[in-house]
Amino acid sequence: MFGFRPDGKKVKDLDPIQRIMPHIMVHRHDSQNLASYDCPCEPMDEFIKEEYANGEKYNYMHILIAAVVRSIALFPRLNRFISNGRIYARNSIQISFVVKKGLSSEAADTTIKLDFTGLESISEIRDMIDEAIQKNNRMDTNNGTDKLARILTLTPNFIIGFLVGTIKFLDRHGLLPKAIINLSPFHTTAFITNLKSIKGPSIFHHLYDFGNTGMFFAMGKESLQPVVSGGQITIGKLMPLQMVTDERFCDGFYFVNAMKQLRLLLGKPQLMKERLQNATKDTVVQHNFRRKKKTSDD
Repeated sequence: MFGFRPDGKKVKDLDPIQRIMPHIMVHRHDSQNLASYDCPCEPMDEFIKEEYANGEKYNYMHILIAAVVRSIALFPRLNRFISNGRIYARNSIQISFVVKKGLSSEAADTTIKLDFTGLESISEIRDMIDEAIQKNNRMDTNNGTDKLARILTLTPNFIIGFLVGTIKFLDRHGLLPKAIINLSPFHTTAFITNLKSIKGPSIFHHLYDFGNTGMFFAMGKESLQPVVSGGQITIGKLMPLQMVTDERFCDGFYFVNAMKQLRLLLGKPQLMKERLQNATKDTVVQHNFRRKKKTSDD
């Protein structure tokens, strides 16, 4: 309440236009920007092949999540979010993604959310992803998110609506307990979906108005397409990567430069083999409830 939240700190020194934007565009579905990038697969394939020869296994999902985490660490305004007309800097880098517990239409889905500092190497991020998937892909496994959803859906439909409405109200005013925020996959820096794994096309996935997700990345099935290289038209393997972002928490110039960093890392995954020594710090205001003591001059 009053600008305080358990998952972030209110940003200071905003210019007037940026400060008013969350009041002009109140909802995330009203402030979505869509971008598309055909990602060359050859650099990632070469990295995967080289590392496999050294006994290390990677896939495109490992590389994309590592590149997103590293880009956010270098461009921390990407880790901001909007709540109740205010802009906040998130306390950690969080990535959510869905895991299907079997390759069939009947298999259940579960959502995983991981916390990162931004300093992790690509191997550390890979290990965190693989460990989380291994823990959650068994049919009889329910994580905290699954259990919370199950508790909510045990009630009649009208009560579900009331409970979700109450959660939204508490979240809007900074009163939602941190324990629930930690379980919610919708309170995250970015959501990533891997449609490539089911041989599906990439899509522009909407941002959720519930929670505070500010970015959504969707990978699609790669294909052979004509590309220009060295002035020559050749055939290259490209993977569609669609991005949807909330434009309210940082300006277009910042977004463009951050996406250039993301493209660089996807084109050179080797850059992420070493840990990042220092993450760029965002500027936030620290709140203080204590009243200022009166002096003799007051």
